[in-house]
Amino acid sequence: MKVILNKDLATLGEEGDVREVAKGYARNYLFPRGIALPYTPRMIKLIEERRIEIEARKEQKRLDARGLKEKLDAFELSLTMPAGANGKLYGAVTNQTIADELVKNGFNIERKRIELAGNGFKNVGKYKATVKLYENQSAEISVNIIAQEIKTESSSSKQAPRRGRRDEGKKENAVPSENPASSEAVSAPSETASAVNAE
Repeated sequence: MKVILNKDLATLGEEGDVREVAKGYARNYLFPRGIALPYTPRMIKLIEERRIEIEARKEQKRLDARGLKEKLDAFELSLTMPAGANGKLYGAVTNQTIADELVKNGFNIERKRIELAGNGFKNVGKYKATVKLYENQSAEISVNIIAQEIKTESSSSKQAPRRGRRDEGKKENAVPSENPASSEAVSAPSETASAVNAE
């Protein structure tokens, strides 16, 4: 059945657009939420009366998209990711990764609007990510993926002193325990000898 969109809906279109949808979808979802209106002469007239206002909103969206495009085209995103010696990442940079980083830099862009070549970036290097904006406008972001340094020497140097301390502790404990036993063993015969001589 035909409906007229009363609000923007990413999967269908924008306010004022006429779309063909399933009856159940219209009756159970679109109409109760006020997203769409039935395609009737009365509703067509109502939308036409709002046409100037709708077009003004669309023009504002176009202007906002152009401004955002300029900012994104000039923006370079640097990501530091754990990687092996050959430059292969431990994981992949996905559109969700880029969306999260863009939010940190003040760009609130949905993950589904970001397109990457393949299933993501899996190696260190420079890449381009496409961001779909309003209508047919899109921007390209430069993504620079840098390998994260993994400090293996510091962890091994921390473990070495621990082993040494344990060994030293064992030696220190072992030495006093041997000395008293040996001194007792030496002194015991001399005492018995003096006792025998006294008798």
